[in-house]
Amino acid sequence: MYSQGLRGNGFMPTDSTDEQFLHCALDLARQGVGLASPNPHVGAVIVDEKQNIVGSGVYTYVGVKHAEILALEQAGEKARGTTLYINLEPHGHQGRTPPCTQALISAGIRRVVACMPDPNPKVSGRGFEQLRAAGIEVEVGRLESEPRQLNEAFAMYIRRGVPLVTLKSAMTLNGKIAPPSIPGQRGAAGIPDGGWITGETARAHVQQQRHRSDAIMAGVGTVLADDPLLTDRSGRPRRRPLLRVILDSHLRLPMESRLVVDAGAEGQANDVLVFCTSSDEKKKQALQLRGVRVEQLPPDTDGRPAIGEVMHRLGQLEITSVLIEGGSTVNGAALSSNVVDKVFLYYAPKLLIGEGSIPFAAAAANGSKVPPLQNLRLHRFGDDFAVEGYLRDPYEE
Repeated sequence: MYSQGLRGNGFMPTDSTDEQFLHCALDLARQGVGLASPNPHVGAVIVDEKQNIVGSGVYTYVGVKHAEILALEQAGEKARGTTLYINLEPHGHQGRTPPCTQALISAGIRRVVACMPDPNPKVSGRGFEQLRAAGIEVEVGRLESEPRQLNEAFAMYIRRGVPLVTLKSAMTLNGKIAPPSIPGQRGAAGIPDGGWITGETARAHVQQQRHRSDAIMAGVGTVLADDPLLTDRSGRPRRRPLLRVILDSHLRLPMESRLVVDAGAEGQANDVLVFCTSSDEKKKQALQLRGVRVEQLPPDTDGRPAIGEVMHRLGQLEITSVLIEGGSTVNGAALSSNVVDKVFLYYAPKLLIGEGSIPFAAAAANGSKVPPLQNLRLHRFGDDFAVEGYLRDPYEE
């Protein structure tokens, strides 16, 4: 938490001062990543007339109290006549907790500076209206880009009832994710650096992406080929384990796979969910006894679990974000099913040639076209780079 902030001879807020304190609030909000879902990430700081931070707070789901309430409690009587800086519109309706706006009004907050409105269309703007009606000065719209990205999964979930879906893949410059498969051999054999396409820096960033996600998804083909654990190894705390989702039409998931062995481990119970279209009841029961959840869904035209139905079901489970780390088949199916909201594609300065090298995404049987990416960002990770872009805006209906 912040206990002290910028100092000055008097409280004469400028654009620069406001943005510095908003950055403080954003720093706090980021501390809630992995701890706030399915609710948004929010950080708040209260600043007095001498530009001292007298209260601060960060929201976590288990902690229940909202960031602005925690900041008010820390500030106490010092909150009167101050400015609240917050990355998201103060809570103005009855939910798990009473409206925060009423507490801000009662505490004597003079001014509120927020980055953006609440993305929930049912309540957006209500908090600001309540504050203005009470005579509190409200400013909104500063530094909006970063807070929007921070809470894009919440925006998608609260507006559409489904998770934000990010398709992640690591590939060579010519779009290959693996050489031809060799029977009985796991991993990307034939690729230098021990079978990894990208370097350590990029792979460490993948763990950050997993930490920001509620669930990770792969196909059973990836499990059979690589025997991955698909865990969050960022080392950062999270409220609930990363849900490991496997698409497995005929329940081929091996009982000896690391996923199944790990499913019943302490602190990991029920964090492996398999979607199938048909199953042997004996195999299903055996997996469930090992802590693996199995659900049957209608098949798509290719006989696989319909990915749209998968996302609808995950939304029902309060999963707000899914990171797809599948192979060529899952990548192609996800793109052709129009469930992908954004992509994060890592590229290594390598080439894979030769017949049978596996492409990033299998061709869609229905000839679906993927729209152009929007809001592109480029990232550098040592010798590797990544392209981040959106197929749809999470904040649009």
